[in-house]
Amino acid sequence: MSLTDTPSANRLHIGIFGKRNSGKSSLLNAITGQEIALVSDVKGTTTDPVSKAMEIYPIGPCLLIDTAGFDDTGDLGSMRMEKTKAVLDKTDIAIVVFTDMQMESEAQWIAMLKQRSIPVLAVINQIDRMEQVQEIKRQIEQRFSLNPLLVSAKEKTGISQIKNEILRLMPPDFEAESLTGSLVQPEDVVLLVMPQDKQAPKGRLILPQVQTIRDLLDHHCVVMCVTTEQLPAALKALAKPPKLMITDSQVFAQVYPFKPAQTLLTSFSILLAAYKGDLPTFVQGANALDSLTDNSHVLIAEACTHAPLQEDIGRVKIPNMLRNKYGEHLRVTVVSGSEFPQDLSEYQLIIHCGACMFNRKHVLTRVEQAKRQGIPITNYGVVLAKLTGILDQIFMQ
Repeated sequence: MSLTDTPSANRLHIGIFGKRNSGKSSLLNAITGQEIALVSDVKGTTTDPVSKAMEIYPIGPCLLIDTAGFDDTGDLGSMRMEKTKAVLDKTDIAIVVFTDMQMESEAQWIAMLKQRSIPVLAVINQIDRMEQVQEIKRQIEQRFSLNPLLVSAKEKTGISQIKNEILRLMPPDFEAESLTGSLVQPEDVVLLVMPQDKQAPKGRLILPQVQTIRDLLDHHCVVMCVTTEQLPAALKALAKPPKLMITDSQVFAQVYPFKPAQTLLTSFSILLAAYKGDLPTFVQGANALDSLTDNSHVLIAEACTHAPLQEDIGRVKIPNMLRNKYGEHLRVTVVSGSEFPQDLSEYQLIIHCGACMFNRKHVLTRVEQAKRQGIPITNYGVVLAKLTGILDQIFMQ
């Protein structure tokens, strides 16, 4: 990804679903105008989901996901279906492709999509070689209350209508407006305190820092970046205290003593919690910390997959803080990437990372899953503020 690219996590995620040989891959290629997905008359050509990040007019930045046919069979087919179901967790809009009168498989998947409140765009593909188009269209309208678009991916017909319909179906809360918009005004001075440890490789900034800096510049703020060690000198150099200080949650304890009384303090993780997830739920979930014991079991969920480092916040620092406070036998299970247990009943608390690598839909899917099962869920930044004893002093949007 270049510095000018929109991160995939901030793109509209569009999943393409349908039976084998319904032309899903051809449709993805037609929408993008590129030969992204392998197209073949052999059933089951698409196995793992295929993703393509694009800037598509008039939609804007989006991520299209081609999936395996949901009528796949056998042991491998079942495994492919599990991967296709996992795509639902992050799908903002679903394109369901129809090609025949048999719609039992489509009915099951549309039911799952509606249960998750995912907008559905019905498409009848391959109309260039189909005789029962109008009857298929009538059945879809009657059975699913959907108005299908008539498309030929091969002939490139109906593609512009798909793009316009995606734009119409885009969820109004697709992304929060801004990471920092409710906290700052133009010309406000904002001080970013960014520790440069093993998790921030030399020569690079981590994604939340980059996104926050860009967001502040878009709001015409005066941005100053320092490491933790430079904080006292930076405050001394300023003519007046900054309006806002943003830091890494793991150095709250070092940064808070230097915070001027009139300056707001928050963290990158808390900003992302409000932007990508459900901050009030995360704050409420942190209350479960008060009930943890030496026998408790905590799930820590990381959005990205990476090799654990000595100073890893999710795998080392937070578990150590929990065990120091609640007992050395407290159990911690760490999952990363798309891994997330379906049954959460064995956990007393879920602690999620800032999720800079997930889209908003993916985070909210996990929040809703935790709510349904009655398991408290919170966020790295909120937990670290509470464990440091300053949660009531941290500014929440």
